[in-house]
Amino acid sequence: MTIFALSTGPGTSGIAVVRISGPDTEKIIKLLTLKNLPKPRKATLRKFNKINTSELIDEGILLWFPGPESYTGEDMAEIHVHGSKAVIESLHSSIINIENCRLAEPGEFTKLAFLNGKINLLKAESIADLISSETEIQRQQAIKIMNGKSADQFNFLREKLLKILSHVEAKIDFPDEDLPNNILDEIKNSLDEVINNIKKILNDQKVGERIREGFKIAILGPTNAGKSSLINHLSNRDVAIVSEIAGTTRDVIETHLNIDGYPVIISDTAGIRDSKDEIEKKGIKLTLDRAEEADLKLVVVDAKSPHFTDVLKGLLDENAILVINKSDLLEKDINPEIKKTNHVLISIKENKNIEELILKIKNNLKNKFFTSDDILITRERHRQHLQQCLDHLKNFNQKKEIEDFDKAAEDLRLATRHLGMIVGKVDVEEILGSIFNDFCIGK
Repeated sequence: MTIFALSTGPGTSGIAVVRISGPDTEKIIKLLTLKNLPKPRKATLRKFNKINTSELIDEGILLWFPGPESYTGEDMAEIHVHGSKAVIESLHSSIINIENCRLAEPGEFTKLAFLNGKINLLKAESIADLISSETEIQRQQAIKIMNGKSADQFNFLREKLLKILSHVEAKIDFPDEDLPNNILDEIKNSLDEVINNIKKILNDQKVGERIREGFKIAILGPTNAGKSSLINHLSNRDVAIVSEIAGTTRDVIETHLNIDGYPVIISDTAGIRDSKDEIEKKGIKLTLDRAEEADLKLVVVDAKSPHFTDVLKGLLDENAILVINKSDLLEKDINPEIKKTNHVLISIKENKNIEELILKIKNNLKNKFFTSDDILITRERHRQHLQQCLDHLKNFNQKKEIEDFDKAAEDLRLATRHLGMIVGKVDVEEILGSIFNDFCIGK
């Protein structure tokens, strides 16, 4: 089957790129252009015609990539035409009438690249991350993974486990033969190295996932403290409804921001107070849940009446900034006890000290988002496989000690399999759909 799709964004544009891949690519090009193939990988001016009628669709650039030297590993072509809806629809209508041709599914070109051995699974995921990156730090992380350092590290650990497995299987095949001491020492040292490396990778404070998904900031506090006004101010738009009526915010309202290149998800939450309203009580429950998930909490209180319930006091930990709003209404200095906390005194109404608050948030981000070449995990999928690998290695060690080599070998095989599933070295069909469905059509 030959697939095709628009690879550039939908809507009117100067140029649109239609990508084709599959065994009938050559046939499609000849039918559209009424000419022979151009030279491979050389931009060539061509007229593109409707198939059967020879009516001109548009004039543009044709790129021909014969397989296996192409992105997908198959015969592939790119047609660059003017980006009008009419031109694209006319081109699509012509191609789809050719036998064994169909529109590509989301991510199908990159899925073919993986299946044909052009890229590994980590690189496929990093391509998706690069396409969806909104901040500089997200772009940098995606490029690092694309360059293959993560895959190299996981493959290195996997090769070590395969070598250990070969020694263990030799012991199973020849039970009467004792393994030489140097082999036993090699098994122990290699295994310790793999276990320590995996523990180090897992102990990354989930920075990779934070960069990819966004740093979570929750705005919390009692009703009418100015939480919704704060999220609107930080977003430079009306994200949340602002009202004098207490309890206006019932659900969690989220907005995505870019703060100095760092991806941030800020949540406005329901005001924390005793309430008999069932809907408001559910909103407060969501607030407390979001507080637990947040990387940083902005606890907003009213400067004139900064009353701290036990719940609010519990929120003021090392991952919290106390935001004292409505400072324009203050008639005297704030409580000395409050001054001891990590706080900032602001007035959203008069735009006072907002920059100081943003600076505090930035410093917190910089401390959380430490950039390191050791960050290898960017998705929960990677973390789960590494943790399961570590668990099987611990089981292997226990069984090896009692010389139950048959069962120990199975733990080693499973540990190796989990490492392989990260980079796609084993059958991973069950996870391919979820990965490539995140892509846009045409990639």
